[in-house]
Amino acid sequence: MSGNQRLLVKNAKQLVLICSNGEKFLNKDGMKSLSVIENGSVVIGRDGLIKSVGPAETISAQYPESSFDRVIDATDMCVLPGLVDAHTHPVWAGDRVHEFSMKVRIHFTVEHTRAAAASELLDALTCRLWRMLRAGTTLVECKSGYGLELQTEVKMLEVIEAARRSLPLPRLKELMSAGSLQVDNIDVFCERGVFGLSSAHRILQAGRDMGLNINFHGDELHPMNSAQMGAELGALAISHLEEVTDEGIVAMATAKTAAILLPTTAYILRLPQPRARDMLDAGVIVALGSDFNPNAFCCSMPIVMHLACVNMRMTMSEALAAATINAAYALGRQRTHGSLEVDKHGDLLILNCCRWEHLIYQLGGHQELIRYVVVKGNVVHDNTMEM
Repeated sequence: MSGNQRLLVKNAKQLVLICSNGEKFLNKDGMKSLSVIENGSVVIGRDGLIKSVGPAETISAQYPESSFDRVIDATDMCVLPGLVDAHTHPVWAGDRVHEFSMKVRIHFTVEHTRAAAASELLDALTCRLWRMLRAGTTLVECKSGYGLELQTEVKMLEVIEAARRSLPLPRLKELMSAGSLQVDNIDVFCERGVFGLSSAHRILQAGRDMGLNINFHGDELHPMNSAQMGAELGALAISHLEEVTDEGIVAMATAKTAAILLPTTAYILRLPQPRARDMLDAGVIVALGSDFNPNAFCCSMPIVMHLACVNMRMTMSEALAAATINAAYALGRQRTHGSLEVDKHGDLLILNCCRWEHLIYQLGGHQELIRYVVVKGNVVHDNTMEM
């Protein structure tokens, strides 16, 4: 092969591809048997994309090590795709630590977010994203929402550097047309006392007419028939779904609308756990998110996966698929993220263990397990802690 490549990760004990045939998502049996290469290597080019992935002997024959800017010997280690967090609220000012024992009130955070300068919000967001990165998340969905009025929502969207959501639509369209905001998805909280079914339908339809993907909060506290409405509108994803109905599950499976399940939310708010097993058995595309926010202050997708296995009875393979390829699908990023396949982004984790399952099994142990985090072939986190 001619020309230097950016990175070679060689001789991994387990190279966890997730999928290897260009699948957009995994469901049912596809989530139970992930694609894994024993003793594998992966090559990332100078453009940050994966150039080759396969058995170590094959890669070694194709590429001399002198062709790389950096070589990482992953002997006795595991290599996984970067994790994808499909649902977060990471932009706000202030905190609620003093209110934790009381069941917090949202207005404290709203007031501080309105008063904060954009630079303050950006500093806080950057710190939170770095915490997520060190826990293995290389693609994060970010929402606005803590402004509750136009000026603050626009400020929050401007702070989020790509693809962000939910503010009054005519002004949003104007800002998008001017090129000052990039927004991918339209979100609305379809719930009693917030946006009813008909109001949510109008907002989501307006967003779709603007070219946005529909990705919204539904069926969290009450069975609002949000899942059926979302499926009818061709929603890319619906989050929460603690109160989804049987009819909603069938509708989502038929429409290929992803269910973004948030085990931290049910844990913190003491809600019924989302019916993950029923959704999986029905063929729904199940994804996971942290719902990172002032109430559910969780930056760690490994912890989210652990809770999904314990509280929602997902298998470890299902949880990993839900936090990689399916979460990427829920964000419309399955062509670039979520698996280790040629021409996808070279985002990966290198674990200092011989079985990938340790990332989920060891509750909170990811801080020691994750040896490297790589984004587009660049090592962005190198954990030199003694193991």
